[in-house]
Amino acid sequence: MIEVLLAAAIMTSAPQALDGDTFVIDGEHVRIANIDAPETRNAKCDAERRLGRVAKRRLQELLASPGFEMERGDPKSGRNKDRYGRTLATAYVEGVDVGSILIEEELARPWRGKREPWCVK
Repeated sequence: MIEVLLAAAIMTSAPQALDGDTFVIDGEHVRIANIDAPETRNAKCDAERRLGRVAKRRLQELLASPGFEMERGDPKSGRNKDRYGRTLATAYVEGVDVGSILIEEELARPWRGKREPWCVK
């Protein structure tokens, strides 16, 4: 809990969504731990790209909400960074896990160790 409060206290700029599961704050690229959202830039089909845009907009809404906090580190793996060097974190709005919100709204799915297709064949 102290880590969450410290993370919130040192944020000086508003977080900006890069896609449905990644945002940047104070120059730090942050990947929301344990979710996978559809891609916007490297989408495999138009449906994925469209859903990716919706997910990005929703994440931006959540990031701009009062009570936004983040806790660095992946609670499941214990890792602090992903393979691309992004900080892994759990984001919260008013104490509610942002990843869980996106999953519930079908704008993301639980991360199971590899990307799963968003395009229906």
